[in-house]
Amino acid sequence: MLQVNGVSLQYGSKKLFEDVNLKFTKGNCYGIIGANGAGKSTFLKVLSGEVEPNKGEVVLDKNERMSVLAQNQNKYDFETVLRTVMLGHRRLVEIMDEKDELYTHSDFTDEDGERAAELESEFAELGGWEAESEAETLLNELDIPAEFHNMKMGELDAKKKVKVLLAQALFGDPDVLLLDEPTNNLDLKTTRWLENYLLDFENTIIIVSHNRHFLNKVCTHICDVDFGQINLFLGNYDFWYQTSQLMARQQRDQNKKAEQRAAELRDFIARFAANASKSRQATSRKKELEKLTISDFKPSLRKYPFIEFKPEREIGNDILAVEGLTKKGYFENLSFTVQKGDKIGILCDKSTSVTMLYDILTGKAEPDGGTVKWGKTISASYYPLDNSEFFDGCDLSLVQWLSQFSKDHYEEYLRGWLGRMLFSGEEALKEAKVLSGGEKVRCMLAKMMLEGGNFLILDEPTNHLDLESITSLNNGLTAFKGCLLLTSHDQELMNTVCNRIIVIDGTKVFDKNVTLDEYIDIVSA
Repeated sequence: MLQVNGVSLQYGSKKLFEDVNLKFTKGNCYGIIGANGAGKSTFLKVLSGEVEPNKGEVVLDKNERMSVLAQNQNKYDFETVLRTVMLGHRRLVEIMDEKDELYTHSDFTDEDGERAAELESEFAELGGWEAESEAETLLNELDIPAEFHNMKMGELDAKKKVKVLLAQALFGDPDVLLLDEPTNNLDLKTTRWLENYLLDFENTIIIVSHNRHFLNKVCTHICDVDFGQINLFLGNYDFWYQTSQLMARQQRDQNKKAEQRAAELRDFIARFAANASKSRQATSRKKELEKLTISDFKPSLRKYPFIEFKPEREIGNDILAVEGLTKKGYFENLSFTVQKGDKIGILCDKSTSVTMLYDILTGKAEPDGGTVKWGKTISASYYPLDNSEFFDGCDLSLVQWLSQFSKDHYEEYLRGWLGRMLFSGEEALKEAKVLSGGEKVRCMLAKMMLEGGNFLILDEPTNHLDLESITSLNNGLTAFKGCLLLTSHDQELMNTVCNRIIVIDGTKVFDKNVTLDEYIDIVSA
């Protein structure tokens, strides 16, 4: 068991946590969630001992081992792949190294023999004789075949390094497993493998992740970091989200009723306090008012943008027909027809092929062959993977920037749209060129909402977004009444929005009316 006792952490005037008390127990998986900057990853570092709290302590049961997913991909560049995995159990590797060094002694002494016996005993207790085989198995299951096992880590590409470091964290069946964004840069197949691995894992898991599908699949509890507190909820992310929204609504309703009652009581007291016949009632009302409490309800530090795509024109029957589309180096002879009600998820191992397809569909690029035919009723709105052309060197304020895409140029009207996307007050006067990645995405989504298209094309729209914005986008796309093409690494978004999956690998290799989960089940069978 891992226990957090009275932990407080503060950097200067910024207070991250105060008096946190938690127990993380065997057999459970805890998802750490919170607004950007709330301190999720820092809390993991406190648990691992990398960061020392100002007050309190973190206690791991004696003889229990903690494993942490390494974030520095280049840390082990001079180690072999197999040894890197085994370094997940550092004590085991230390024993192996010391044993190897002892057995090289030409004048092997009695003292050396005694030490070797001690090491061999501990080595056996830690499962050392099976360790190399276990490491090889993990690597193979993560699609790192035997020919890579004795290569140096520095020789691997980034995607393989991520898998090796994941194997390192899982190696040796740790008692407590800390994972910070474990699905980043993982393909769907490996993410599904990790989900199943963690579902069978019998010890304690603590995860920070923006992948809602992953949190829903593996988490038994959610730890919510908000207002310097960390509150524990039973259930997965969706259960926490629905519960928190319900609790917030109930609290607001209770406060509203209490405020209305307080106003009635004050009015009665003011009118009848000096009236002899009503004085007793006025006194009674005054006592009731004194007892009436209005909760100090703090809205969460989380801010959810309001995302709603309303088509200006109803979509017709002729929507989009792609026939024999070819672009050298990207795809060839690609054909598909979009039907009414289609929300299509596009999958491709080569992301540049998807971007090229979307650029051709929207007229930003020309194909080498084939045709694209849009229906007469269709107005397409495009979220590109690279939005730099809209912002780089742009000196316009956000109000002026958004005005470029609006029929109504009144500042109040535009501020309303920016407010929906969390740009209120002075924020709406920021220059477009200084925005962060997430802010740019929210501006692009505001642009799309203003355009009122009935066909949306979105190329990785969740990049740079926090969980709250992703959840709002998910709700907006689910409710959208038109058609869309969507590519995203966010499994939950793809799975809940798309009702048809098209997979491109040079040519179209899969096209069925299925959800993403159903597609993964088909290809995994």
